[in-house]
Amino acid sequence: MVNDNKPIQIELVDKTGKVVGLGEKIETHKNPVPMHRAVSVVIFDSERKKILLQQRGANKVTWPLFWSNACCTHPLPGEDDERCAMRRLKEEMGFETSLKQLFKFDYEAKYDEIWGEHELDVVFEGVYGGDVNPDAGEAAGYKWMEVSELVEDIKKNEDRYTPWLKIILGKLSL
Repeated sequence: MVNDNKPIQIELVDKTGKVVGLGEKIETHKNPVPMHRAVSVVIFDSERKKILLQQRGANKVTWPLFWSNACCTHPLPGEDDERCAMRRLKEEMGFETSLKQLFKFDYEAKYDEIWGEHELDVVFEGVYGGDVNPDAGEAAGYKWMEVSELVEDIKKNEDRYTPWLKIILGKLSL
């Protein structure tokens, strides 16, 4: 989430995904964080041995400069999850590829005393092998990493990775 002071509305939801209201994106990430819709995209290489990681931009209010999945975002009010995932993958990482929905989960995580997350996150997977051209306002960097190496590095250096990436990896059949 870029802290550029543009008021963007996101949908607040209950545990079933039913929309219960709208909230301004930045404000809805202040503790206590209301549950809201989210989308995460995981991109693998063609052999499913490497995963594309994004280093979150320094200007993010939650988990700046942490390593995470290829892209994560919030659907706009009324926006279809898959359409949102496709749109933000192109905007954040500069490429398009087919995506399929894998699963959804809800979680809460506190970044610090002010900021946190409470999301109903819909996870999509894609395969890609071309050029990656991240938006510098969204991503400080990116890298392809062997999945087995990532799993081991998270065990040793869990404070380098976003909480939702760790949950997603635990739910994937790798």
